[in-house]
Amino acid sequence: MGRNTRKRRTPLATKAIAASAALALGGGGLIWANFYASAHESNHQTWGGNQTKAASAQVATLSCPDVGQKLTNVPERARGEVAGELANLDRQITDAYQRLATTRDAQTRDASFVQNSILQPLVERRKVILDRIKLEITRQGGTAPGDLAVLATCTAQNADQTTAGGQNGQNGQQQNGQNGQQQNGQQQNGQQQNGGQQQGGQQNGGQQQNGGQQQGGQQNGGQQGNGQQQNIGGQAGNGPVAADFVDITKVQPNVQAKPRQSRGASTGTFTTRCGVNANKNHNTDNVIVAPGVTNGAHHTHDYVGNQKINAFSSNQTFLQGGTSCQNRSDLSSYYWPVVRLQDGSQDFDQNQDGGGKEGNVGKILVPSQAQIKYVGSPRGKVVAMPQFLRIITGDAKTTTNGLANANAHWSCTGFENKVQLTTQYPICPQGSKVVRTFAFQSCWDGQNADSANHRTHVAFADANGNCQNGFKAIPQLTMRLVYDITPPTLQNGQVKNAYAVDGFPEQLHKAATDHDDFISITKNGLANKIANCINQGQNCS
Repeated sequence: MGRNTRKRRTPLATKAIAASAALALGGGGLIWANFYASAHESNHQTWGGNQTKAASAQVATLSCPDVGQKLTNVPERARGEVAGELANLDRQITDAYQRLATTRDAQTRDASFVQNSILQPLVERRKVILDRIKLEITRQGGTAPGDLAVLATCTAQNADQTTAGGQNGQNGQQQNGQNGQQQNGQQQNGQQQNGGQQQGGQQNGGQQQNGGQQQGGQQNGGQQGNGQQQNIGGQAGNGPVAADFVDITKVQPNVQAKPRQSRGASTGTFTTRCGVNANKNHNTDNVIVAPGVTNGAHHTHDYVGNQKINAFSSNQTFLQGGTSCQNRSDLSSYYWPVVRLQDGSQDFDQNQDGGGKEGNVGKILVPSQAQIKYVGSPRGKVVAMPQFLRIITGDAKTTTNGLANANAHWSCTGFENKVQLTTQYPICPQGSKVVRTFAFQSCWDGQNADSANHRTHVAFADANGNCQNGFKAIPQLTMRLVYDITPPTLQNGQVKNAYAVDGFPEQLHKAATDHDDFISITKNGLANKIANCINQGQNCS
């Protein structure tokens, strides 16, 4: 990976070279499946002791606590430095995962190799950065979390712990941790509903769900031979695997009814047409989470809307970016990780950071449609979005974080009102296209355009569409991306001609890691026009 630099305001921090993660709807309008809240936290098995020998040959990836999500009260003056250090943590995980992936032979010969050569050095390096984060927060007058040091510990995940992005869920967990309950798309009887049909350890017609196919010494369709463990699926050896896909025609309907509208609901819509990124405006930065850090996402994004967004963009430069949107007053940035076809092909970034060097391989697919629409609240009027409001929906790290902040929705044309998947990619029937759908948080704290962890200033409405805790309803950004994809095939526990969303290499290209990013940048009063259109029940564009 190349050497990247970052300008810092104080001598405390060092260069930051890496990553952080960070984002719909047509026809009949908004689909209300899991659009307010998202799935659930998971339990991870800590590496150590008598588990080492048994687990060493099965280790699929690494799991480290997502420190950024724990930092909810960072002083404004410390946020630039802290963001840079968080990017350093992500770089360390990426490097450690790459070492894990390239030392499979050594792991089979030495049961303590992962612990001694990968995990322990990683933990020691993380401690140094966590100490710097704590020092910077306190130096600027803040109070760091008391348990920050325990976030240094990383674990090893086996293949069966990473299946389809889903570990065991805990009911009652909503994205952003608000309201304490999951709405619209709840888990039923402790089982995850999003298309997985994970009942009794079976998935859709009795297929073993543990995407590893770990029967008879096999893992992910790759046989162990000559003392070597094969890769964890996928063209680059880091997924996806067969269990990450499901025939959508075999999934029971799981889309729930949308909330009942009350008198005074804001029923209008505002559609902005910004193209499908046919001009291939890509980069691997993330200015929201890792400002000033080149390759801060470790994966490639499609960008529509604002044409000059990168790690070094700022509020001072956003308005100079130009736009791909037909409405020239919409300079907002809409960006999401690309989808790739893993059929043996390569793309322009096959030898670049964020691309092939980090396990993101295959041909980048351009959506055939990209609809961006703002919708209202079923409970009342909305207020205009503030200038430079930043929102991230979903979680790029669900393979290791669990599903608490997952907000991925995958479906097929003709099935969108019936089935929405979070933890698997759909195999669509002939004549049907793959659809990615996003619905962003629609409640705002009324004060902040961002927050320290980029989540707590916005929230999802509850099951009835109400904003809680004094938050205000804003126009809900929805996005619908449609792709022409030849359906993958499943043979002998392996997937052929898979497709997958870009992501951090250790996340194994799971469907649940899909996410979307947005920065509201408007001029000529467009933000107020959007709110007024929606409040008046009009359909505008």
